[in-house]
Amino acid sequence: MAQTKKYKRKKNRSIPPKYLLLGMTVLCVVMILTGLAFNLSGGPLQAAAGYVFVPMQEGINRLGSTISSGLSDLKTLREVEEENAALKSQVNALTEELNQIKLEQYDVENYRALLKLDEKYPDYEKVAAHVIGKDAGNWFATFLIDKGSNDGISVDMNVIADEGLVGIVTAVGPTFARVRSIIDDAAQVSAQVLSTSDNCIVSGDLPLMNTDGRMLLSMLKDEDDEVVVGDQLVTSNVSSKYVQGLLIGNIASLSFDSNQLTKSGTVTPVVDFEHLSEVLVILEIKDNDALEG
Repeated sequence: MAQTKKYKRKKNRSIPPKYLLLGMTVLCVVMILTGLAFNLSGGPLQAAAGYVFVPMQEGINRLGSTISSGLSDLKTLREVEEENAALKSQVNALTEELNQIKLEQYDVENYRALLKLDEKYPDYEKVAAHVIGKDAGNWFATFLIDKGSNDGISVDMNVIADEGLVGIVTAVGPTFARVRSIIDDAAQVSAQVLSTSDNCIVSGDLPLMNTDGRMLLSMLKDEDDEVVVGDQLVTSNVSSKYVQGLLIGNIASLSFDSNQLTKSGTVTPVVDFEHLSEVLVILEIKDNDALEG
């Protein structure tokens, strides 16, 4: 019985697939070599080799083509990515250059405006300055400029921009100065109507600026009732701190006071007090004893 079981186990033993594959491979190689050695053209060995190796070769070729195509596509993709990166870099450089050109053009236009303003008031020596800071809020009611005592600036010097009066210097350091504009609540300017020479007071009023973009006009003596809306106001000769003839703005509204002797109203300033960037400081201090804030 034991011998029978042993015989059955022996009978069921089979050749492992890896050895079978190895044997077939060796046999094929031998057949190919034999066909080549004896130049068995068209013989059965060559035919057998063709059946076995031609499909293998075709598969290898297809695999090689696929790999080559994949590598080519990968190279192309990398080239495209590199080109995109280069183009983005060029776009960023061009954008920065364009912004710089716009900034330079903006500066040129501002300097042209300052030059035009300088020519408008040729009797006064001036120095240009950049606005470098301001108090909180939408308006340049008080602000700092980048010129100071080192540049000849002193307290009470007048500041102009756009087409006319901005304000007055209230504090000075070696390299900076503080300016209080005429729209500030604490500002008052002795003014006169350009067409009639009638005197009045123009006062800053920030709440009014916020709602209407205007300043207050008061104490206008218009005995002949000649002053009308739209007339220009300039600094008067009786001002204690402002030199004469600086344009302030245009009368926006006007009415008689209750005493029927004077008029009050509002004034639209000629300076854009929301967008100040460069100003001119008049290097002259008004010297007289008239009373004005």
